[in-house]
Amino acid sequence: MITADLHTHSGFSTDSDEPLEEMVKAAKEKGLQALCITEHMDMDYPGGEFILNTENYRKELFRVREQTPDIELLFGVELGLMDYLAPKLNEYSKAWDFDFIIGSSHLVDGQDPYYPEYFQKLGSKNGILRYFESILANIKAMDCFDVYGHLDYVVRYSPEKSYDPVDYREIIDEILRLLIEKGKGIEINTAGLKSGIGYVHPHVFILQRYKELGGEIVTVGSDAHDKSRVAADLDKAQAALTAAGFTYYAIFRERKPNFVVI
Repeated sequence: MITADLHTHSGFSTDSDEPLEEMVKAAKEKGLQALCITEHMDMDYPGGEFILNTENYRKELFRVREQTPDIELLFGVELGLMDYLAPKLNEYSKAWDFDFIIGSSHLVDGQDPYYPEYFQKLGSKNGILRYFESILANIKAMDCFDVYGHLDYVVRYSPEKSYDPVDYREIIDEILRLLIEKGKGIEINTAGLKSGIGYVHPHVFILQRYKELGGEIVTVGSDAHDKSRVAADLDKAQAALTAAGFTYYAIFRERKPNFVVI
């Protein structure tokens, strides 16, 4: 049974209004033993919406941690990765005592696939391919993260809302091999289910390939932006893990993976 949610957001993320304390209360009510808050920090996001006040966030998290010793509350961040930002992101990641850093791709060539213009310009298949290409460039450029988040996130916003990962096997394998070589993990992100694509991120094919290629580090997160979504669909994440051949998942503490048997 999975009892840790390692991808959540509170009101310190631009796209959430939920008090951090409420996220922790929800985690306790749902029987979690560990919760990691991973607020957004997306440097160079158009308009600057996703710049995190890390000092204020850390202060509040540590305050709540002291008041709720009956749940493990971990200090995390979700970095929006773009290869040219590597020096800034590496410096930022070393400046704070994070337990866990998710590296994610939210922008491709400065454009967010969330907006229809991305796929209108590239088309569905090329838009997905370009997303994977940007992930590969990011991994080559930096080491400031522990796992790569929602590897096929782009599919949420594809006009078709579906894809066959086998069509992208060559570049997916290249991404996974490089992550493994660098000692990085991947996450199972259950938000894909609520977005309408019908499965967790990434597709179980990618989880299986990661396992087959020698990958061992997998974290699980709901990507909750409000208390109602904390721990959402962790049973389905467990099913995906099992289908891919895993019997454990990872919890990061002080940037190091600790493995928990399901």
